[in-house]
Amino acid sequence: QVQVAESGGGLVQAGGSLRLSCAASGLTFGSYTMGWFRQAPGKEREFVAAISRSGGSTYYVDSVKGRFTISRDNAKNTVYLQMNSLRPEDTAVYYCAADRTPYYHTASYNYDYWGQGTQVTVSS
Repeated sequence: QVQVAESGGGLVQAGGSLRLSCAASGLTFGSYTMGWFRQAPGKEREFVAAISRSGGSTYYVDSVKGRFTISRDNAKNTVYLQMNSLRPEDTAVYYCAADRTPYYHTASYNYDYWGQGTQVTVSS
């Protein structure tokens, strides 16, 4: 049974930092492209970042470029999202997802497995 679980969310002031973690089990982690999405209240789920199977390539939505960094540790079956210079508009539930294809997909329907999400709240 595949399990994906996010952690590390919380409340932070604008300009602060958080590091999200996502641990996956029940799958061959190194064979999956991993992505982070977020969903703010009343809005659709939005792509944030993705990382290739080896970790050698990354892709970001423009609004987080230069502030967020996605990384992975295949030995630990874990993907991370380091978030710096946080803004109130980054407030959302953040989800981790696994994609069995080697491509970067920004549409959520392309991802095969999802976590339950972790809340990130940025106060002004």
